[in-house]
Amino acid sequence: MSDLTYLDPGELVDGDLELVLEERLATDSNRGYLPAYRFAMRKLGSEGKAGEIGLRIGEPPPHLGHIWYRVSPEYRGHHLAARACRLLVPLARRHGLNPVRITCREENWASRRSAELAGAEFVGMVDTPEGYRDWLGPVRSKCVYQLKTE
Repeated sequence: MSDLTYLDPGELVDGDLELVLEERLATDSNRGYLPAYRFAMRKLGSEGKAGEIGLRIGEPPPHLGHIWYRVSPEYRGHHLAARACRLLVPLARRHGLNPVRITCREENWASRRSAELAGAEFVGMVDTPEGYRDWLGPVRSKCVYQLKTE
């Protein structure tokens, strides 16, 4: 997918939450990376980032989602990740992604709830590759959610 044309995401705002494009990530076939967008989650009128969210373009391995997110501890509990996911739906649709996949650790109840609040449906569990680690350490399997963009 090296010929991807990155799109202008436009204004991504929901009430007091805005997504600010920070980076367009290039394909790295040696590392298995797809092209992606990475956004800062920002609360309007406040300093700093409330978190980040990204959108991978293409078909990631089953244990990785199209959408990933992380909310800073001081901003948790306000449904920012769910709102941010919904803000990315039009961009995902413009790239022909339907549905988009969101994956998370089975024990990460906050992330699972965020996916559900965004409108995604749980579709099952998937094993991760041997030796797979995320930012918290080794992971044997992940929950898979699908969010329709149409």
